Amino acid sequence: MTAQTPLRTPFTARTTAAEIVDGVDLTGRRMIVTGGASGIGAETVRALAGAGADVTVAVRSVSSADALVAEFPDRVRAATLDLADLASVDAFVAGWDGPLHALVANAGIMALPTRQLTPQGWELQLGTNYLGHFALALGLRDNLRAAGSARVVVVSSGAHLREAFDFDDPQFERQPYDPWSAYGRSKTADVLLAVGIARRWAADGVTANALNPGYINTNLQRHMDDETLRAFGVLDEAGNRIDLEYYKTPAQGASTSVLLAASPLVEGVTGRYFDDNQEAEVVVGGPEATGGVAAHALDAAAADRLWTYAEGALANR
Repeated sequence: MTAQTPLRTPFTARTTAAEIVDGVDLTGRRMIVTGGASGIGAETVRALAGAGADVTVAVRSVSSADALVAEFPDRVRAATLDLADLASVDAFVAGWDGPLHALVANAGIMALPTRQLTPQGWELQLGTNYLGHFALALGLRDNLRAAGSARVVVVSSGAHLREAFDFDDPQFERQPYDPWSAYGRSKTADVLLAVGIARRWAADGVTANALNPGYINTNLQRHMDDETLRAFGVLDEAGNRIDLEYYKTPAQGASTSVLLAASPLVEGVTGRYFDDNQEAEVVVGGPEATGGVAAHALDAAAADRLWTYAEGALANR
């Protein structure tokens, strides 16, 4: 398999998460889904638990996962995790015992209108979407290794196409803060996280891949004002959300996450980026890019540089 021959599966953009694991037995597999109480995270949990996995929903408020726990009382539990606070990440890691077969880095925030910082001083989108997941994966490495064959799944976005990671000013300390640039860079960082894990943890039996879930109406858009939502065409004058023709349902949006976390079709596949349940074509990123995965997000040197930068942030907190 080469970059010129991307992996193809029999699934489509409209395949649901449950259809991905139809006939797959995940009994005995232990998995974590961050931000798994709503949106595509909840549908990811439902599909994995429905196939027999024991799933921990890692969320800031455990009560938000009550419905999922009630739906799968023997397979789903909730635990507190605030990715923006590394002390919370440390506490979650300390509370995890035993092997971990899949970590789905699903939680995220998007387009915060003003520059905000984590307790460690990172721009909040980068700190939540990337650094918190980096610290979580690093803290759980021994547990992933103990599984014998484990997967890390990182939910990125097509927004990564527009923005390479800015190593000169990653926290917007010198340049004007832009909500969408900050989001795009955090999502490029997410892809680079998967590349970094793939480059380092193969000997541990750990694979890592990133994905674009597509367009879905979820709580991810909660920081966007009505004017912006109307400009995107997803809010009518009465304030009701509109699903455009190319939008997916949450169950369809979760399918690529479930493919990478559980399908035997991608066993051993690592360091790649998937879209609509297929490996994406590598393209030149930039404002005009509309699909595929940007070469800047798969760049090994950038992945190594970002890994070192994040390690420094953890060491100096």
